[in-house]
Amino acid sequence: MERLNKYLASAGVASRRGADKLIAEGKVKVNGKVVTELGTVINEKNDTVSVNDVIVKAENKLSYVMFYKPKGCITTVSDDKGRKTIYDYLEDLNVPHLIPVGRLDYDTEGLLIMTNDGDLAYKLTHPSYEVPKTYLVKVNGEMPEHKLAQLRKGVEVDGEKTKRARVKLLEYKDDVSKLQITITEGKNRQIRKMLEAVEREVIFLKRIAIGDALNERLRTRSSFVDSVHVSQEFIVLHKNLQNVVYIIEFVNKILGLSKKSPFFAIIIIIFVIAIFCK
Repeated sequence: MERLNKYLASAGVASRRGADKLIAEGKVKVNGKVVTELGTVINEKNDTVSVNDVIVKAENKLSYVMFYKPKGCITTVSDDKGRKTIYDYLEDLNVPHLIPVGRLDYDTEGLLIMTNDGDLAYKLTHPSYEVPKTYLVKVNGEMPEHKLAQLRKGVEVDGEKTKRARVKLLEYKDDVSKLQITITEGKNRQIRKMLEAVEREVIFLKRIAIGDALNERLRTRSSFVDSVHVSQEFIVLHKNLQNVVYIIEFVNKILGLSKKSPFFAIIIIIFVIAIFCK
C-alpha cells in the first residue's frame, strides 16, 4: 500500500506537493474514479492510476540529471507565450518523466536538478528539510555592512520575514556589488525580492549549488546536460554530518545499496574522492 501522492511522484508526474495539487483539482483517477481526498492510499500493484485520463506507472529506474539552465527559458513543460523551456534542451536525452527540483525564473541561470525520483525531489524542496541553495548575485550599487546584516537576519518578503541567510560580499567594482547568498527556503523570486527589500536591483543571478550538488563542473553560460547515474558530479568534499547523510542516501539510491549499509557507501565515497583529488 502507498500514498497516492507518493506514487505519482515515483511516476515522475510531479513532486509530492505538485501531486497533491493535481489530486485536489480533480485531475487524478484511481480505477476510473476521480479522487480528490489528500492522503488517499492505493494498492500500487492492483490499482490503476491516471492523470488527465493518461495512465501512469511508477518508475523502476531512477535517473538524476544536472542541467545548466541558461537565461531566457522557463522551467515548465510548455509556455502559452511560446518561450523556450528547459525541456527543449532535453529532447535528445532518453530519460522519461524528468521533473525539475525547484524552479529558476526566466531571467535566472544556473543549476537545476532533474529527476524522476519523487522522494528525492520532495526532500530537496520541502521547507522542513532546509536544503541550502547558493546563488551568485550582482546588484547595482555598493552593499554596506548594515544592508548585508539585514539580509543575513532576514527581511520582509510578501508579508513574511525570510529565514536567516548566509551572505558574503565577494567584490565591489565599477559600482556593481558581487554577492554569494545561501538560503534554505524557496519562495518565488526570493533572492530578487530580498535585494529589493534593501533597495538594490539584481542585474545578474545564477544558482551555483543545491545542497551538495555543485555547478563548478558545468559549462558556464551555456545549456549543458550531464547524466549523473554514477553520481560522480555529486561527490565533493563534505564539511558536516548533514552533507554526509545526503551523499550516503544519494549513493545508496544510485548504486542500489541497502540503506542498512552506510559503511559500504562511505568507503565508495572515500574511494571516489581519492580519485578526484589526485
